[in-house]
Order: sequence, then C-alpha cells, then structure tokens
Amino acid sequence: MRGRDDEWTDLMRSANAGDTVAYHRLLKAVAPVLRAAARRGLARAGQPVDQSEDIVQDILLAVHLKRQTWDPTAPFAPWLFAIARNKLIDALRRRGRRVFVNIDDFAETIPSEPVAETLPPGEVAKHLEALPPRQRDVLQSIAVESASIKATADKLSMSEGAVRVALHRGLSALAARLRST
Repeated sequence: MRGRDDEWTDLMRSANAGDTVAYHRLLKAVAPVLRAAARRGLARAGQPVDQSEDIVQDILLAVHLKRQTWDPTAPFAPWLFAIARNKLIDALRRRGRRVFVNIDDFAETIPSEPVAETLPPGEVAKHLEALPPRQRDVLQSIAVESASIKATADKLSMSEGAVRVALHRGLSALAARLRST
C-alpha cells in the first residue's frame, strides 16, 4: 500500500508540473481502485452497483478540476479518497432512500390492457360543480387543464400558498363526495 501511495504522489506532483503522460498514468492507476471503492460503497448502502461508473467519473472530474488545490507536500491518496467519499455521499443523497424493485416480479399483477376510466367526463364536471367556486376553479386549472400552481395563482389572483390550500381542500371535498356516492 505504501508503495502505491508514493507512486501516486510522485505522479500527481509531475502532473501538476505539466507532465501530461504522468497525469494519464495516474488516472489509469487510480480508476480501478476508485471503481472498486464506489461499488463497495453502493453495495453497503443497499444500492445497485451498476451506477458505480457514474460516481467514478464524478470523482475523476473533481480531481481534474481541483488538482491545483492538492498540497504537493502531502500524500495524494488521502486527498483522493476524501474526494471519492464525498462524491459517493453526494450520489447516495441524490438517490434518496429509493427502493429498487424488479418489475418482472409484478408482471402478473400489472394489467395487460388499459384500465377503463372510473368516472365518465360528465360525472367529473358534475362533482366539480358541487365544490365552492375557489376550490372548483383551482381544481379545474390544475387537475383538468394541467396548469402549474404558479400559473393558477397568477390566473386567479391568489398567492401560491392559497392555491395549495384550495387544491388540498378541494381534493379532500371531492374525495369525500366520491366516497359517499
């Protein structure tokens, strides 16, 4: 281990001095180590390891962009692995706590033909008409016309917060009506 770190440190010093051959040798030497570390980190986090190459590319890009910040009197490996750890953490944060499920496990439960609408369009309009005007207008704009919260707020001269409240109340009232019918 100690020999590898010394070699990487020497290569990085040469690379920062302008030796492009040394830089390419360094990147070629560290890439497999970073790839293995990314795969281990993803596996430990319960994530699919097939995304490790994206993380390795992020690490190598960060090394390239920040290489002038490395202290040439310090060993290279700790600096590299700090970047690698941070890039792995960033990648895991971007993924959140998603659970990956193979869709083939549910093949028999997914309908092969489209499911018919539960309410005919005339019924939807009838239920919307029963809502208070503000809620109806907000639901019409967002749910029927696919407008955004902001566009709806501008169109109806309301704040975005008021639109959200009216949307929530309108959906709740609509759900209650539909449950009772």
